[in-house]
Amino acid sequence: MYAPGIVGTGETAFMRHPDPACSTAGLLAEAAELALADAGLALADVDGLGVASFTLRPDRAIDLAWQMGLGLRWCMQDEMGGASAVNLLRQAWLALQAGQARTIVLVAGDHFAGADFVSLVQAYNVSARDYLSPLGCLGPNPLFAMLTQRQMAAHGLDREDYGALCMALRRHAAANPRAAYRQPMTLQDYLDAPLVAPPLGRLDCVPVVSGATALVLQAQPQGVHVRLLAGGASYNQDRHEGDGLATGIAGFASDLWAEAGCQPAQMDVVGVYDDYPVMLLAQMLDLGLAPADGLKNFIHQRLASGALPFNTAGGQLSAGQTGAGGGMHILAEVARQLLGRAGQGQVPQARLGVASGYGMVQQRYCMCANAVVLRREEI
Repeated sequence: MYAPGIVGTGETAFMRHPDPACSTAGLLAEAAELALADAGLALADVDGLGVASFTLRPDRAIDLAWQMGLGLRWCMQDEMGGASAVNLLRQAWLALQAGQARTIVLVAGDHFAGADFVSLVQAYNVSARDYLSPLGCLGPNPLFAMLTQRQMAAHGLDREDYGALCMALRRHAAANPRAAYRQPMTLQDYLDAPLVAPPLGRLDCVPVVSGATALVLQAQPQGVHVRLLAGGASYNQDRHEGDGLATGIAGFASDLWAEAGCQPAQMDVVGVYDDYPVMLLAQMLDLGLAPADGLKNFIHQRLASGALPFNTAGGQLSAGQTGAGGGMHILAEVARQLLGRAGQGQVPQARLGVASGYGMVQQRYCMCANAVVLRREEI
């Protein structure tokens, strides 16, 4: 079996108001070409493609491959939202190990124009279309507002604590030229932002943007690359019978770390899916990065202080959420750090990292959770 590796990353600018000529296929192709350039490869080297996108429809992954001039041995499409990136990575890794392809590009992203996003969330799935939208519950904000209330009560948190998280992410975004929001944020800015669904203010809710992110993987990489040490996933982990504060990651985290042969405290860089501050903290708790007792202190002493490098490109809350590409932004930034190509935001001597995904809103919260542990290698 081969020992595959991530050899390149690419990301477009994340845009709130893209040019009228912008298209989903164009963004995906641009991100793929940037990642190939980062890896020192060309489209002719690619024989595998994985795609995650909501707005590529009615086209599919194979249509994008044709438009990009690709002839493939492996092709996959995933539509599990925030969990898509890790899903695609794990499947591509297996394909490369099995010799089904030699060079795979994974790309995820979306372009939203006009009422595209409203149409998406109104009929996101049967639950949204038939049960939530008729009640006026449009999109995930009300659902995550209730989860935030529950987390605040369970851990003694207040809005200032979540504000400290959002301010830290904005500081990280300042070093990312592709981020949609880079201007400084003060605590007063955070507290003064209009309430959307109490206790969530506007700055707690992920901003939707147009953009795309890509990874390049090779079956037999040379030079610096990123190796997958371990991965885990859980779907419908409690069939929505729990309180939503524990994600599916809690069920496989111990196996993840055992397989990786390392511990949470050894991570040099962390990427967790951050569509809302509540879920950033929930995944850190489930991964064992944050203590079950003393979460408030952890926020200020480890995250807001910069002691633990997390979501170092600004995360989705400041860089923006590119639809189904949100998880790929998180994953690619961890890979970029381990490759040593993160520019102004580079974490010195980053060798180990963890990235998680979380997505697919059901009637109360999300159904998919996954994570991977990654390590820098050099041949």
